[in-house]
Amino acid sequence: MGITETKLKDCFILEPRVFQDSRGYFFESYNQKHFFDATGQHVNFIQDNETFSTKGVLRGLHFQTGKFAQAKLVRVIKGRVLDIAVDVRQDSPTFGEFQALELSEDNKKQFFLPRGFAHGFVVLSDTAIFAYKCDNYYNRESEAGIIYNDPTLNIDWQLPDDKLLLSDKDKVLPTFETFFK
Repeated sequence: MGITETKLKDCFILEPRVFQDSRGYFFESYNQKHFFDATGQHVNFIQDNETFSTKGVLRGLHFQTGKFAQAKLVRVIKGRVLDIAVDVRQDSPTFGEFQALELSEDNKKQFFLPRGFAHGFVVLSDTAIFAYKCDNYYNRESEAGIIYNDPTLNIDWQLPDDKLLLSDKDKVLPTFETFFK
């Protein structure tokens, strides 16, 4: 498995070695020892989540605060998404910066986000199954987020606004500047 650091401190792209033959394919999606050897990060994933979404569904930008912050390892099982990580660690040299990465069933890339990152994705294919591991349990009181169309971040979601489908909750999230005043 190839593991590459992104422009964001402590964020990594994982690219598994895929073995294909006439029966299909096999790949190791995660190996804790290999991950630690390549990144120096001790992560104990305790929960796996999966979503099914249709084209234009945008989920994010979400994160949990305080002791309930979560590291995530995300990937696409079926379809194609644009995945976004935003560094919200105020003491980080990459605070306020984001990384966009296309994840798909074809490229099988995975994206690791340590604690202290807002996360979101938009579905680019007709449908997508998105899976992620978390190293902490969800806590409603610690839930936070940044509005997807924040003018400071200026993220290109690759779809026009009128094609995006958001939850009511995600439509009213604060801006980056408002949240971090």
